[in-house]
Amino acid sequence: MAALVGMRDCRIHININHQCWCDLHPDMWSFKRCLNTYPLKKWIRHYVRDTIFALSSGHGKCGVAVIRTSGPASEETLRHLTKWQTLPPPRQVKLASIFCPKSGELLDRGLVVRFSGPRSFTGEDCCEYHVHGGTAVVHGVLQALGSLQMLRPAEPGEFTKRAFQNGKLDLTEVEGLGDLIHAETEVQRRQALRQMSGKLGQLYQRWSHKLTVAVAHIEAFIDFSEDDNVEEGVLLAVDEVVEKLQKELEEHLMDNRRGERLRDGIQVVLTGATNAGKSSLLNVISQKPTAIVSSIPGTTRDVVEATLNIGGYPIILSDTAGLRDSEDPIEKEGVRRAMARAREADILVAVIDVSNGLLSRETVLAHLQNIYSSFKGDGPEIVILALNKVDLLSQESIVNIEKICQESGLQSVCLLSCHTGEGIIKFLKILRDRLEAICGDPLQGMPTLTQTRHRHHLTQCLDALGHYSVHRQQDLVMSAEDLRIAHRQLGAITGRVSAEEILDIIFSDFCIGK
Repeated sequence: MAALVGMRDCRIHININHQCWCDLHPDMWSFKRCLNTYPLKKWIRHYVRDTIFALSSGHGKCGVAVIRTSGPASEETLRHLTKWQTLPPPRQVKLASIFCPKSGELLDRGLVVRFSGPRSFTGEDCCEYHVHGGTAVVHGVLQALGSLQMLRPAEPGEFTKRAFQNGKLDLTEVEGLGDLIHAETEVQRRQALRQMSGKLGQLYQRWSHKLTVAVAHIEAFIDFSEDDNVEEGVLLAVDEVVEKLQKELEEHLMDNRRGERLRDGIQVVLTGATNAGKSSLLNVISQKPTAIVSSIPGTTRDVVEATLNIGGYPIILSDTAGLRDSEDPIEKEGVRRAMARAREADILVAVIDVSNGLLSRETVLAHLQNIYSSFKGDGPEIVILALNKVDLLSQESIVNIEKICQESGLQSVCLLSCHTGEGIIKFLKILRDRLEAICGDPLQGMPTLTQTRHRHHLTQCLDALGHYSVHRQQDLVMSAEDLRIAHRQLGAITGRVSAEEILDIIFSDFCIGK
């Protein structure tokens, strides 16, 4: 059996072996325009696409489990499992008895809903089965679907992959969906939801469109300027677009890695001398005995981590070995690791023992100098100073310490006691303020970068635009290639790169050949 579609003298043949060929009129657009028509897409999808199924909700016992199918056989599958002759309208939830298509045994009674393509998550015909979440029920329905030859189990991420391939999501939206699924804090959820809604992709598409126009104009000038079909000033307009785009890209890249830090977790490192109370502070903040606490100096020999949620911001809080000179090779390695982790910190918390009450400005500076002694100039800025064990001080000593800190102009200082809990709430508030200063509110301002992949492609795009400015006065062909490279780098972020768009703009803007 074969399907024959004709359009603008272009005949597309699709045969039973999923092969296609065409007879083309000498019109360069006919074939692609045929492929972009929905009826033909549906034919191709019908013959090429498998129908897949999988459990879409979490594994394990639950009240309701959702099993999804996607592909051309979804509606036929629904008929097999429900024994319905006539299907309900799309996007209407119906109560149904679900049977095994082989044995006819009743498996469960649940809700079913179907979505006709392209108005579905994947862009294909889809069905969802909302069944009871018991292990046996879910296993039975999945076995029933697997018994049908027209279905196969979905590969990891295949539903989302089909949504991308069918133009329902771009790559930034796919990554936002993944981040939303894995979001553990409120601020991570906000950032992922904003990206999944397409805000970041829309920004890159806007830049990509500007480059598309710029490439089209410069290529039109190269190919047709001698025929006087291209107006003067086209190249100056391209120069203006490139210059403006360079500035926007530079501003976008100079974000202090806010989005990436928020996605992966902000590194907060506790550092200081031995027995300053770093492990105790880690345990108090994480509210469980994460690290071993002992009065013996040098108890912590390795980096101990805890992943926490502070005010909606994800942090990786690291307790490190106490900083001191030691002949013990194990402790020396612990100190080396402590310094290495401190250099990677986004926020460094210097913990100082003030139990002797002899704190002075010189003492504080000596502690800080000890912490920075091995950084060799590449250490992070210390943003929080935690003065611990104030429960062992008199009120007069505490007032004196506060006066010293105020006179020294030290910022983000907190007096606390890990033993009594005094000052911990203030410390967490200071930490939360520091986190907000680093990451900001993901719902405000321009969408932020969240992936190293984005940063790489944007950097390459910016480099290509820089090369354009160099080649512009020397070789117009090379400068056009620079713009094409920049355009491809932007398209690689969203997964949408089309040479046809460039040709469309050339013909529409300049009416070459009328």
